[in-house]
Amino acid sequence: MNTTADIDKKELVESDRNHMWHHLTPHKPLEVKDPLVIVKGKGLRVWDAKGKEHLDAVSGAVWTVNVGYGRESIADAVRDQLVEMCYFAGSAGNIPGIQFAERLVSKMPGMSRVYYSNSGSEANEKAYKIVRQIAAKNGGKKHKILYRDRDYHGTTITALSSSGQIERKAQYGPYTPGFVEVPHCCQYRCQYDDETDYGVKAAREIEKVILAEGPDTVGSIVLEPVTAGGGVIPPPEGYFETVQEICKQYGVLLHIDEVVCGLGRTGTWFGYQHYGVKPDIVTMAKGVASGYAAISCTVTTEEVFNQFKDSDDPMGYFRDISTFGGCAAGPAAALENMRIIEEENLLENVTRMGDYLLEKLRGLQNKYKVIGDVRGKGLFCGVELVMDRNTKEPAPESMLANIAADCMEQGVIIGRTNRSLDGLNNTICLSPALICTTEDLDEVVDAIDNAMSRHAMI
Repeated sequence: MNTTADIDKKELVESDRNHMWHHLTPHKPLEVKDPLVIVKGKGLRVWDAKGKEHLDAVSGAVWTVNVGYGRESIADAVRDQLVEMCYFAGSAGNIPGIQFAERLVSKMPGMSRVYYSNSGSEANEKAYKIVRQIAAKNGGKKHKILYRDRDYHGTTITALSSSGQIERKAQYGPYTPGFVEVPHCCQYRCQYDDETDYGVKAAREIEKVILAEGPDTVGSIVLEPVTAGGGVIPPPEGYFETVQEICKQYGVLLHIDEVVCGLGRTGTWFGYQHYGVKPDIVTMAKGVASGYAAISCTVTTEEVFNQFKDSDDPMGYFRDISTFGGCAAGPAAALENMRIIEEENLLENVTRMGDYLLEKLRGLQNKYKVIGDVRGKGLFCGVELVMDRNTKEPAPESMLANIAADCMEQGVIIGRTNRSLDGLNNTICLSPALICTTEDLDEVVDAIDNAMSRHAMI
């Protein structure tokens, strides 16, 4: 393989234009505009094929590179493991897989079993299959899965069936039956005349859906601890506590999707741990190995696992496989990733830097009338833009596109809601690596400030 230094960058860009099919990218503009090609990363910085340096404020554009770029110890762990034993189907164990499973559940009181696959979408698919098989083993009726408006759970047809983002779903139906939407819990977009006890009210809307569908038909509910691509929405006070109560009352399994929040993004190992809930199923992917290897996990309680141990039923075990869930590189990278988070005290850094970032963003809110709301948890923050603070009319998606493009020109990569929510793609999304400093965050906020002064004056 050629090193970065050996490659002709102009030829590389042209080859990209001619042969690559990029994710989430309109390609018509690339006929006249060069595609972005990232060739190097270190810490929070990446360099493109033209040699330009960028500060990455979204951890790989999709909230993944939690411990930063260029971690030689993770690369070494993966290399050594691949030489020793690269792969065997997940019907057998391997050393890093066993070790990481034990380490992982030690951070998740009440959870005990880890099922490996290779993406967040796949991890959620496994969870849905678990729910459906439990229903089948008990008469088949309790098979419905609830999901929340504005949440996102993956890109496959069934994962999209469980996602509350209408523009992400457009043109890909028909969808898997048996998935039912419940209302969002964004207090800034309150559905009621009175915001008092909003969290409890929003949770009780879930109960109304359960009762309307029939409690004997609802098997689980899947929720992000903090709604991610739907606008970075932390749950309001009392929400998850009430959700837990409702799930227990009606025998509904609580599935928490930690694909974005998992392994430190919010300042605890998992986002749900801020809210005192005890889930039945937890899924995770992005931050598990910080993007150094493909890995996802579907983690369950022993009670859930035990429902697949009926020796009298030849079809009673979990008849599922993930080919690359058997690759030993993922858990090898995950073990070293977890060690780094622990030894560098990154959970504490997330809390400190998250508070600092929110304070800086609220400073911008005081400066620009277009900023309607600033919200977040840890190093996961959202800035919602509106044309009028009184009516909360959403800013157009084009305004956010211009702000993001301006920041890119300044050498800072930010995120935004993008063709996900009809009329509500108006939130800037920030999720810098857990290693960030105040200097890094100052640079990010200064770039947003500069961009807003040019594109968001109202």
